[in-house]
Amino acid sequence: MSIRGSAVFARRYRAFLFDMDGTLLNSIAAAERVWAIWAQRHGLDVPAFLATIHGARAIDTITRQALPGVDPDVEAQWITEAEIKDVDGVVAIPGAVAFLNSVPGDQWALVTSAPKALALRRLQAAGIVPPAVLVTAEDVAIGKPNPACYALGAQRLGVPVQDCLVFEDATVGIRAAEAAGADVMVVTSTHHVTMETEHPSIDGYERLRVQRDADGLLYLQNAAH
Repeated sequence: MSIRGSAVFARRYRAFLFDMDGTLLNSIAAAERVWAIWAQRHGLDVPAFLATIHGARAIDTITRQALPGVDPDVEAQWITEAEIKDVDGVVAIPGAVAFLNSVPGDQWALVTSAPKALALRRLQAAGIVPPAVLVTAEDVAIGKPNPACYALGAQRLGVPVQDCLVFEDATVGIRAAEAAGADVMVVTSTHHVTMETEHPSIDGYERLRVQRDADGLLYLQNAAH
């Protein structure tokens, strides 16, 4: 595992906010199987379309296509039901389970573009215990890159979002975290090509450690140091 960037290691945080797909677990194969069927049905260029689906809510992805005669709510429900049925190959990002288990339960939240039922199904498949605070697709009127989801996650934890560290993998999620005013750690485990980012990045959690200081604030350590 490699860790790039050191700025976040110098800060103390009230809480951590985690995206799910691509950040805590790898669901790419399952998601692309379902979305490929949908894209073929609607006559889309499948490879080009699949490159646009990650990190966003299904309803936002479908609405963005502006397909005539298509009801985004109905189609998003079909996508969700199909994805709930197909969790073959959904696995935790290396080191994620142990890392989450070391974070106090009242100091982290899941902030995902997935609907709640799908989020719980994928977490179960990956062996990740859901946190007390979840923000899912149903909780916001506008999905990522709008910052409302991360602001809501922090609010539900009772902390300012500016005092949080967001773990993200997708461009739309990174933009949402930036707009919310949070620091960002980019998780690159599922990236096929290098993402150009000003933020620090990790390709897994195996050497990442979290500590809690006397004031209850969280800080990260690179176990390789």
